[in-house]
Amino acid sequence: MESQVLEGRVALITGGTAGLGLGAAKRLIEQGAFVYVTGRRQSALDQAAAQLGASAAAIQADAASKGDMLRVAQTIKAAHGHLDILFANAGAGHATPLDQLTEAQIDNELNINIKGVVLTVQSMLGVLRDGASIILNASITADMGLPGFAVYAATKAAVRSLALSWTTDLKGRNIRVNSISPGVVPTEGYSTEQKMSDEDIAAYVRRVSTEIPAGRVGRAEDIADALVFLASDASSYIRGVDLVVDGGMTRVYAGKN
Repeated sequence: MESQVLEGRVALITGGTAGLGLGAAKRLIEQGAFVYVTGRRQSALDQAAAQLGASAAAIQADAASKGDMLRVAQTIKAAHGHLDILFANAGAGHATPLDQLTEAQIDNELNINIKGVVLTVQSMLGVLRDGASIILNASITADMGLPGFAVYAATKAAVRSLALSWTTDLKGRNIRVNSISPGVVPTEGYSTEQKMSDEDIAAYVRRVSTEIPAGRVGRAEDIADALVFLASDASSYIRGVDLVVDGGMTRVYAGKN
């Protein structure tokens, strides 16, 4: 039987009720971890808990609320005593032309994608054990200059910068901090956040697949596998990196000549 590289470890994934967060939770459980997931909607939390089973617990919390995240930390400490892995995954973004951006949208993306990451990590400092692994969810959009994604891309560039600063802030505790930048991975957010129809998503996948050296778009499992690496002892000498998981899309041009 293949050994579980995260056996006995305790993990927290914010925004873990769907998409990349839920996929990551499933993979971490497969590798032996007990996983806490957070989300804002109780109905989604209940569904995620049912899928994840006995090796997980779902907690209602807003990642951008210090009070909520301190409550999560207290819950983890009471049940397990410590936290080994933190995946700050909760985020939001919408494609909007510059001239149509509203203050509410700007505030929302800054609040969730930057403030939420800062408060999540800060709130877990008292329960994270020395030698723990923190992984922040960034995005390849920070490199691409995509139209309509200026604010979202800027928040994800900020996330990468946070990983660098926290690498030095936490070096005395041997806590390693890295970020992960997923490429094109169609999830529920394409329909719920981007408001794309099934036909639009299928057409986009066909088009963008020709621009990816791997020849396909990503799956939640691809990101989860990279997360397991950054969470495990195999990455013990890796700090402050941004691991790009995009099939080569942003590093190698594979489009039409």
